[in-house]
Amino acid sequence: MGSRAEVLKLFRALHRTRQQVFKNDARALEAARQKINEEFRNHQDETSSERIAELMKIGSDVEFLLRTSVIQGLHTGSDSLMLIPRKDLLLDNVPYCDSPTRKL
Repeated sequence: MGSRAEVLKLFRALHRTRQQVFKNDARALEAARQKINEEFRNHQDETSSERIAELMKIGSDVEFLLRTSVIQGLHTGSDSLMLIPRKDLLLDNVPYCDSPTRKL
């Protein structure tokens, strides 16, 4: 675990996710790009396989959270915000059922 190919795969996945999540927001795109590059640059000389595996886990968790939790907002007035969710974040609305169904 933690081979160079896997690290580069995670690096590219983070940048692809950044481009999808912060689409049309140049400031957020640039800030995310700088942060991703900075974190990889800070740890490029890491040699411990355990530490590399830990960093890979953190990176994949960050990619997952960005992909599943971040929604863009656009200021539409002095005190209002319009949310712009991505299609992959919209889920089918399943009604809640108080009583469990019985299996026969």
